[in-house]
Amino acid sequence: MEIPGFSSLEEIESHFKVAFENKDKLRQVIEKHPMFISSYYANLIDWHNPEDPLKRIIFPSVEELNVSGSYDTSGEKENTIFTGLQHKYRETVLLLVTNRCAGYCRHCFRKRMVGIPTEETVKIFDMALDYIKEHKEITNVLISGGDPLTLPAQVIDYFLGKLSKVSHLKFVRIGSRIPVFYPARIYEDGRLLAIFEKFSKEKALYVVTHFNHEREVTEEAAEAVKALTHSGVVVSNQTVLLKSVNDSPEAISSLMKSLVSINVLPYYVFQCRPVKRVKSHFQVPLKVGYEVIERAKQRLDGFGKRFKYVMSHKTGKIEIVGIIGKEIYLKYHQAKDYRKVGKLFKRILTPDAGWLDDLKRPEKERQFAF
Repeated sequence: MEIPGFSSLEEIESHFKVAFENKDKLRQVIEKHPMFISSYYANLIDWHNPEDPLKRIIFPSVEELNVSGSYDTSGEKENTIFTGLQHKYRETVLLLVTNRCAGYCRHCFRKRMVGIPTEETVKIFDMALDYIKEHKEITNVLISGGDPLTLPAQVIDYFLGKLSKVSHLKFVRIGSRIPVFYPARIYEDGRLLAIFEKFSKEKALYVVTHFNHEREVTEEAAEAVKALTHSGVVVSNQTVLLKSVNDSPEAISSLMKSLVSINVLPYYVFQCRPVKRVKSHFQVPLKVGYEVIERAKQRLDGFGKRFKYVMSHKTGKIEIVGIIGKEIYLKYHQAKDYRKVGKLFKRILTPDAGWLDDLKRPEKERQFAF
């Protein structure tokens, strides 16, 4: 599928009549981690405002030359069963089906592979299907990448058709930023919507999308969501808390209100992962993040604040529950070791800590299970 867009600095400079500084350094970044901005999304950006939050999300920065952090912060390598299939949580299998997206987010936690030739995407879908069939504990499949909705409709039809016949699967999720970056791909593609409608009569189908800022919630995005819901798809959203993008109570609360208004369910707000070329300029400290989220929730009704504030650590998905004094309270919402699910624990919070590994253990550590 061809997506109109921009992949070079010169294309953007010419089209939007703007001039960029530090182009040699920006080219170094792009050489390592490609740039692609769909024409639709590019037109949402104020290119003459250097602080524009949408530009920060999608346009390369010289700050990406900072390589502190890790390319695999969530332990994806150790949870890979074979190429393209990960099984970290007992009930869930993750399939990486493409390395391509409709836009390359600069905060991407799969920066190591997205937009780059890779050996991490699934090569033989039927082999993955056999694995799923053999493991009866698996209740759901998350199809991700890259962005699966950049694939041709017939490929998506093949995946969903095969999965619909696995009796122990209860639902399937598709992780996609297409409703944000290229919504016309959804509402103009009757074949894709027919595929979704057919599958949703067999099993529950979710599209988990990724709006980070209120300005991404456009009329076109709303039309894409409406088309999905009319096809039987439930749409939920994962936001990443990003410095100088949405790290204020006003930005988060406005986003959540906008999402609920177009029938998108707030699902998670993720602590930005300490990824190489991401951590230094996108991650906010946990102390700041918790205060932002709680103050945002004060502005929201029950539907708007259904999301959980979590970090996707290599040991599991950890909810940031609260801060009292110098202690931060955490809980395993999901865990690689399923016996940890529901475990409440605490750490000593330092002002700049941005990840579990930055936190100190108390002298007498206690854990509580509920």
